[in-house]
Amino acid sequence: MFGPAAIENLPASPMVAKVEFEADGIHHGFLRMPYSRDDSAWGSILIPITVARNGDGPTALLTGGNHGDEYEGPIALFDLARNLKLDEISGRIIIVPALNYPAFRAGTRTSPIDKGNLNRSFPGRPFGNPTEKIADFVTRNLLPMADIVLDYHSGGKTLDFLPFAAAHILDDKAQEAACFAAVEAFGAPYSVKMLEIDAVGMFDTTAETMGKVFVTTELGGGGTASARTAGIAKRGALGVLRHAGILKGEPEKRPTRWLDMPGDDCFTFSEIDGLIEPLVDLGDEVVKGQPIACAHQVERTGAEPFVYTAKMDGILAARHFPGLVKAGDCIAVLGVLAD
Repeated sequence: MFGPAAIENLPASPMVAKVEFEADGIHHGFLRMPYSRDDSAWGSILIPITVARNGDGPTALLTGGNHGDEYEGPIALFDLARNLKLDEISGRIIIVPALNYPAFRAGTRTSPIDKGNLNRSFPGRPFGNPTEKIADFVTRNLLPMADIVLDYHSGGKTLDFLPFAAAHILDDKAQEAACFAAVEAFGAPYSVKMLEIDAVGMFDTTAETMGKVFVTTELGGGGTASARTAGIAKRGALGVLRHAGILKGEPEKRPTRWLDMPGDDCFTFSEIDGLIEPLVDLGDEVVKGQPIACAHQVERTGAEPFVYTAKMDGILAARHFPGLVKAGDCIAVLGVLAD
């Protein structure tokens, strides 16, 4: 689907990498994307990037800020880029701490320029809007170099998660096993065999289609980070790089609990606009039919709340974060302990 022939037939990307990919050493630079606008006719967006290479070996691509209001990834990756030591590296590490840089600078999930959701814009278009151009550059230039990919996420401003690393269930079971082994090396408190409710246009799907080992995360939420979740993110990057043989040392062994998301019954969506009241907390065990949240109608007093019940046994892995919900908002995600 995204093989070399298909990529070669696309028009050239307008983005330019102002950094060395093939030379040994630690190189800090930018991905420069032309962006003509009212305040800068020949302007550009400069996306920070670090490439560290020491001889032959595998290549890891580490990205954060795919959504601009998710902060554990940028924290971990700006820190990693600053502290890499060349003599500890065998191979190459490509670090893009804030992939959707306009969204990251604005503190929003989507780009303030074009409202593009980068993680629904892959494989991208070289002649598209700025978000599609970023996706296209990653698909055609960064992903082909990578053997293993770590793309950080958390809940942003609208969700809160148990901190977990995850990979998807794949048709290629050898690829799937390699992904789950990398998830375990990340060493998050929870590890998830992921089911996506909307996989079209995702970075994950594009990388997996190209045969890459792909790991993602959800490390909290609420549009902020904590000392705990930032620490998980930092240790996880080191664990994945050591697991891949790119960084010296062995992954730190940390206990993790495996969760499955076996089907659509994991997800609960609000059916009304209202004020959400959680009835269970993250990590709590629930049984099928148990009330897990209710939405209070706010147009008038005296109305009974809309009660949401668990559609399966499991634990609460994610919840809606702000107090107000709209019809269609995801308000709860359940997982099943697999260990």
